[in-house]
Amino acid sequence: MSNPIPPGEPGRDKRHHLRFHLPYMHLSSVFGDDWFALKAERFARFFGTPTFLVGQTVIVACWIGVNVVGLTKFDVYPFILLNLAFSLQAAYAAPLILLAQTRQADRDKVNADADARHREDLAAANAERQTQAAKQADQLVALLEQNTQLTEITRQMSARIEALTLEVHGQLSQGKLSG
Repeated sequence: MSNPIPPGEPGRDKRHHLRFHLPYMHLSSVFGDDWFALKAERFARFFGTPTFLVGQTVIVACWIGVNVVGLTKFDVYPFILLNLAFSLQAAYAAPLILLAQTRQADRDKVNADADARHREDLAAANAERQTQAAKQADQLVALLEQNTQLTEITRQMSARIEALTLEVHGQLSQGKLSG
């Protein structure tokens, strides 16, 4: 990873695609990150490429062709030297491939840990949002109940005012009529 965004920089979480893995970047592999381990891993990765397979096939074909045609006699049939070369290659390839797989497994574990932590953080944030939403819903229900009570009190007071108004109006009307 080249040039990670510093933790304090604004917009860090939005721009950096490996932002959840940054806390684990300080961890090193079991085999270390020295020159030999890095080169061994790169060489082991090269063993599985089409370039290696085609190159090896061309070299073996030329080796056998040169010896069968008789241009040289350094490894005649049954090609003992070629078998020795394959054995030597296998003796080095197997441990290098295992080294590369172990290093990849270490990286996968670190990434899986970062992903798990991120999922846990998301779950905690989601639970917090749900708790806040439930509290807000409870507050809204309480406010609606208060509003309903106030509306009922207002209706009762309006009815009482209307009744008193009618009573006062009735008494004033009777007073004017009798007077």
